[in-house]
Amino acid sequence: MWFKNLHLYRLHDSAPLDDGRLAECLPEHRFRPVSGVEARRIGWVPPAAGGDALVHEVMGQHLVTAKAQERLLPAGVVAEELAERVSQREAAEGRPLRRRERLTMKEQIFEELLPRAFTQSRRTDLWWCRKAGMIAVNASSASKAEQMLDLLRQTLGSLKVTPIAVQRPPSQVMGEWLARPEARPEGLIIGDAVTLAAPGGEDGVLRARLFDLDGEEIQTALSLGRIPTSLAIEIDGRVAFTLGDDLSIKGLRFADAVIEEANASDDEEDAAARLEADFLLMAGVLEDAVASLIGWMGGEAQPTA
Repeated sequence: MWFKNLHLYRLHDSAPLDDGRLAECLPEHRFRPVSGVEARRIGWVPPAAGGDALVHEVMGQHLVTAKAQERLLPAGVVAEELAERVSQREAAEGRPLRRRERLTMKEQIFEELLPRAFTQSRRTDLWWCRKAGMIAVNASSASKAEQMLDLLRQTLGSLKVTPIAVQRPPSQVMGEWLARPEARPEGLIIGDAVTLAAPGGEDGVLRARLFDLDGEEIQTALSLGRIPTSLAIEIDGRVAFTLGDDLSIKGLRFADAVIEEANASDDEEDAAARLEADFLLMAGVLEDAVASLIGWMGGEAQPTA
C-alpha cells in the first residue's frame, strides 16, 4: 500500500469528515462492478486486502480507497463497424446518409458493443491527515486525483479543498537549489534527474537522467534561462521522489531503513493490522517531508480564486 505519488490539498473545513461521518457515509457509495449498459463506475472499497473496513484510522491518520472500473471500447472498433454499416445502408437506399443519421447509428453501435467490452479497474488511495489539515491523493495525475475528490465530495455532501499553494514558485526554488548548492537546506539531497524548460517554451524541454546535476552542462543550461519543471530530490535520507513545479510528488521511493522498520512488524498474519502499521509509518515520513517542502518554499500561501 506504499504510495507512489502525491497530489496535495488543503482541507478548509473538516466538519464533513469529523465525528465518524466518513465511516458512516462511505458504505452508501461502496463500489459495485459496471453493468452491461454502463461505461464507468467508481466507489469505495476496503484498503486492506480481504478486509471489510472502508476507513482505516490510526492516530489521526485516515486512509480510504476508491476503485474505478470502466469498459474498454476502442474508438477504432466503433469507427470500423460504423463505416461498414453506413456503406451497407447507403448502398441499399441509394443515397448518402445525413450527419444526424450517422450519429444515431454510432450511438446504437456503442450501446450494442459496450456489454461485450473488456473491463479495466484502478484503485486510488486517499490520505487525510487530521493534524495537518491536509488531504493527499495517491494518483498519477491531477485529473485522477480530482476524480477521487469528486467521489468524496459526493459521498459527504460537501468538501472544501484546494491544491496546496506556496509563497514561492517551486520552479524558482528548484532553480536556486541547482544553481547555488549553498542554498540547499539541511536534509535535502539533489538527485540525478531534472527537466528544464526554455523561457517561453521556444526550444522545448531538456531532460537529464542519471546525470550529475552539479556539472557544467546543467549550470550552462540554467545560465541560459532554462527553468526546472521537475527535479529528483531526497529528504532526510527517508524518502526520495521527483518534485514537480506544481508541487506534485511522483515516483516515491522510501529508504531501506523505513522499509526495514515496517518489515519488523509482528502483524504479517493480520492484513488489516499490517496495513495500518505500514500506513502510520508512511504517513509520518510523508507528513514531515511535505512540511519541509512547504517551509522551503517560503510557507503556505492563500490559494488563488
